[in-house]
Amino acid sequence: MFESHSQAILELCRDQHLVALPTLNDINEEHKATGKPIADLLVEMGLLEKETLLRKIAEHLGCEYLEGQAGDIPADVVNAVQGNLARMYGVVPLRADAQSIDLLAVDPFNSQVIDDLTFALGKDVRLVVADPGRVDGLLKLHYGEDDATIDDLLKQMSSDDHDGAPASDKELSEHDLESMAGQTPIIRFVNLVIGQAIRDKASDIHFEPFEHEFKIRYRIDGALYEMAPPPKHLALPITSRIKVLAALNIAERRIPQDGRIKLTLGGRPVDLRVSTLPTQFGESVVLRVLDQSAVQLDITALGMPTDVYEGITEIIRRPNGIFIVTGPTGSGKTTTLYSALRLINTPDLKLLTAEDPVEYEIEGIMQVPVNHAVGLSFAAALRSFLRQDPDVIMVGEIRDLETAQIAIQASLTGHLVLSTLHTNDAPGAVTRLVDMGVEPFLIASSLEAVLAQRLVRRICKSCRTPYEPPAALLQQLGIDPVDIGNREFFYGKGCDHCSNSGYKGRMGVYEWLRMSEAVRDLVVQRASTLVIKQKALEQGMRTLRDDGLRAIFDGATSIEEIIKYT
Repeated sequence: MFESHSQAILELCRDQHLVALPTLNDINEEHKATGKPIADLLVEMGLLEKETLLRKIAEHLGCEYLEGQAGDIPADVVNAVQGNLARMYGVVPLRADAQSIDLLAVDPFNSQVIDDLTFALGKDVRLVVADPGRVDGLLKLHYGEDDATIDDLLKQMSSDDHDGAPASDKELSEHDLESMAGQTPIIRFVNLVIGQAIRDKASDIHFEPFEHEFKIRYRIDGALYEMAPPPKHLALPITSRIKVLAALNIAERRIPQDGRIKLTLGGRPVDLRVSTLPTQFGESVVLRVLDQSAVQLDITALGMPTDVYEGITEIIRRPNGIFIVTGPTGSGKTTTLYSALRLINTPDLKLLTAEDPVEYEIEGIMQVPVNHAVGLSFAAALRSFLRQDPDVIMVGEIRDLETAQIAIQASLTGHLVLSTLHTNDAPGAVTRLVDMGVEPFLIASSLEAVLAQRLVRRICKSCRTPYEPPAALLQQLGIDPVDIGNREFFYGKGCDHCSNSGYKGRMGVYEWLRMSEAVRDLVVQRASTLVIKQKALEQGMRTLRDDGLRAIFDGATSIEEIIKYT
């Protein structure tokens, strides 16, 4: 129940003192550990009656609460909303007249529904809160299920007659492309592919044209999985449909384009970043799914060791200095920085970010997307930031000497600066800045800490199985079998819950380098990465591999994952 609004419900219970604070904290821990929605946990544990909770939610949202059953809904009221709109936004009409309409909503928290449907229906829309399960039942009862699977649609599209298709893609005008992209099967197919990806918690959707086939792949927990491919001749209509949704130029197929799609699926708002790339056999399109509810922006939920978590919370509360997060693309650097910003996002601090592009919108933070086409680089944005009287600045990435110098200047003039770098480990970030041309004494006086991180897949809890790993695997990990003692190792056998992959979800492994006086002295002396690393290890730093071992012995991940990523 209200899966994507657990934090809002938690705050509601806290603000209205519905549940004792220590109990709420326990429930939040349970929610983070199991992924179960807060609302379900509150009801299951007998802390609140479902009706009481729904009534409080309605009060909080300023909506009417529907007691008992909805009763019979007259046909003319049902017909006031088209089936495709009702299913897309997760709504069922309760009452309707010429001017206004009351809608039961699966997700009453989503205010976008009101804006979109006011425009689509031409009436004043009011949302009514009811049990989401009951609303879902009414939706299926009155509008049926759009239960066409991707396979069903593919069969239908393959059997359609395509004799009328132009002989060559090059002959198609913009009008032809638009009409192909507007065909109902194409629209439904693209919606189904995106909907399926979001249900499977995919982070990216790849549409890839090859000479004889058109592939669709999803990235789930860092690994790519192939879908049933649509017929090759549908590559152009499908690509054109995505470009129409992203407001891109559909007639331009020679240069890369970037855009964004905002849509509502099953009553939930979904944000997609779109990138097109011209290839030898047509345009390759990648959609990055920016699902606010799927990403965890609560720093306590990132699974950090206590010392790393405490170190970060201490650094980000400082008035000035630089904090850098490092790691390859897709290692969760941005999520860590967003989580840190959310922790200090209070009315008494001014927070500014420069990002390429803005991935998640956070209330109360001024976020600036860099735009190289008009000369708004990270450096140019940073320079302007200093005139905006900020307390905390986040720069998406330090890519060049100019950005690094302005970041250091900002930290030395009393600002806290957060940023990312692409290096293999934490000590490597220091030498990367020196290689860029930054004076070592400036790094020593401004850099406060570096966090290196990787994302590894979690073993699925439903099919986690203990086993004895072969000696060769332990040797690869650098463990002497004698040192293991009675520790157990685990792997995922594979089950329906994890689509037989053995893994479900991801977690971070971390390397935390706090700049001590000894390390600062080495930086000024232009010491190598190896020497800095040696000193940091002497002072208690754990390497990524060591933190990976902690995760293995906790039974959270497998030996193979740690060997692969550290």
